[in-house]
Amino acid sequence: MIRTRYDTAHISPATLDRTWREAIGVHPRKRLFQIPSIVSLVGQTPLVPLARVAADIYVKLEGFNPGGSVKDRAALSIVQEALRTDELAPGKTLLDATSGNTGISYALLGAALGFPVELVMPADASPERVQILRAYGARLVLSDPVGRTDGAREVARRMAGAEPERYFYADQYNNPANPLAHYTTTGPEIWQQTAGRVTHFVAGMGTGGTMMGAGHYLRERNRGVRLIGVQPVSEQKPIPGLKHLATSAPPSIYDPYLVDEIATVDVEDAKAMARRLAREEGLFVGISAGAAVVAALRVARMQEGTVVALLPDGGFKYASAPFWAE
Repeated sequence: MIRTRYDTAHISPATLDRTWREAIGVHPRKRLFQIPSIVSLVGQTPLVPLARVAADIYVKLEGFNPGGSVKDRAALSIVQEALRTDELAPGKTLLDATSGNTGISYALLGAALGFPVELVMPADASPERVQILRAYGARLVLSDPVGRTDGAREVARRMAGAEPERYFYADQYNNPANPLAHYTTTGPEIWQQTAGRVTHFVAGMGTGGTMMGAGHYLRERNRGVRLIGVQPVSEQKPIPGLKHLATSAPPSIYDPYLVDEIATVDVEDAKAMARRLAREEGLFVGISAGAAVVAALRVARMQEGTVVALLPDGGFKYASAPFWAE
């Protein structure tokens, strides 16, 4: 069971949503925040089998979330909890560091619910991500790309510390509402969609929230489920959205003892798989999704069972990258 500073890990997603709506409806300071239908579209993403690339591998298509990635789940959970506790009140700006996807989720929610969003992001982020964030009206602070997301996190921490009255610092890497989102939604969805037959769960390691939350849930339902995290082979060959754990600052929400195996994937192999998924499966997904399938294929070749790989986003945010035409 995930331990958080608030006891909601046992509450269903529907109850969490109802509680959030009721809290906003009765709290006089929160009536400024309206509940749009876009929020109801987060989660319940499809799980489909691969047909040509591999057999016995199912992929969870998180690009079907309204913001285009799995990060919609964590962002919504973080915002829900911040509204409930008044950390995000009218007049405050949500601030966080992001490699892109979580920032897009925050920006979508900010536009829909009516709160400002300010994001620190490495300056080498794909132009599609920058344009999407600006389209939603988020303010961007571009950090030194050499520092990657760890450098962006340091900039965001300094900004929050300098003006605490101005910002709600969402801190996705250390916020327990991040894994809680996956404990209450992603994990139960996978269990239900496989009728409890899932034997292996493969997911990329970024903040660690997806693996920590969904992994905890699946392990509680079946202690034999194996959990495989995915990371780049080295810091010098990064994969967008994934951390190289040995050389990155570990998120506080990450528990290394939960994960059975860390699979390393070369970025060129991840790109090649993303192309294969587009051309052989009709699945236009991101580079980290390609990495997850590379790792899942290794698992499926070595072990029998029902392998589920979580594909965190679609390929549209990487459409300008030249590797698609190779």
